[in-house]
Amino acid sequence: MTDDRARQALTDLIAGHRVGVLATIKRDGRPQLSNVVHTFDREGDLIRISVTDGRAKTANLRRDPRASYHVSSDDGWVYAVAEARAELTPVAEAPDDPTVDELAELYRAVQGEHPDWDDFRRAMVDERRLVLRLHVDRVYGMPPRG
Repeated sequence: MTDDRARQALTDLIAGHRVGVLATIKRDGRPQLSNVVHTFDREGDLIRISVTDGRAKTANLRRDPRASYHVSSDDGWVYAVAEARAELTPVAEAPDDPTVDELAELYRAVQGEHPDWDDFRRAMVDERRLVLRLHVDRVYGMPPRG
């Protein structure tokens, strides 16, 4: 498989799944892992994840923006790892701010329409949510055979 075909197969895996494992770097240098839901913009090499202010992964990324994101097939034998540079939006402060708009866009991409967008927007502010943008630098893994 050529490098271009392998990269395409690996990004297909990321794009085709909604759940993955986010790895950040703890203060002591060990990895901190979190199962999260994501969207992937293949053209922009951008993974987006809704995160909460005050959580370990958010604090880790503010201190060190290096992250890895792992997605695997159902049987675990095919996998992709995206090495990325993290960018965090501001914390949601008002139901109509740009962060909440992006969180709504992210929700819509993952789940579809929300039954009560006003409630969703208030919850994003109450939960101190923000968007983690992972700018993918490199992808590696085990693409499917064939």
